[in-house]
Amino acid sequence: MFTPSSHDVRRFFCEVFRKHGAKEVLTPLEAMALDWVLEHPEYAEALADVDSALTRDYSVEGGQANPFLHLSMHLSISEQVSIDSPRGIRAAYEALARKLDSPHEAQHEIMECLGEMIWKSQRSGLPPDGDAYIEAVRLRAR
Repeated sequence: MFTPSSHDVRRFFCEVFRKHGAKEVLTPLEAMALDWVLEHPEYAEALADVDSALTRDYSVEGGQANPFLHLSMHLSISEQVSIDSPRGIRAAYEALARKLDSPHEAQHEIMECLGEMIWKSQRSGLPPDGDAYIEAVRLRAR
């Protein structure tokens, strides 16, 4: 399993932003990431300066959202939906997107479910509970 560091993630999104601006060819994963970068123009400044991105602290105490974490969660959810893993995420996402009339807002709702699943797993020391995650998304779609 590939586990990128926070610097790797920040470099990746900054490079996607740079390649887009330079009209360079993107890999399929970069193209998927670019879709989310373009949905969040408020992150352009953070993505434009890789050196600053690598040193910037987005602590909870600072009160500013971490654009790289946010974009990573979008990308993760998009990948989950594309391969329907965990099983049922695609249908749950589609139902939530229909209910909210917004694929983007559906992703934001799913982020909360994903974050809660990860938090519970870290807190308990148990593996992430994919079934509970899918059920949480389904509940939001009702």
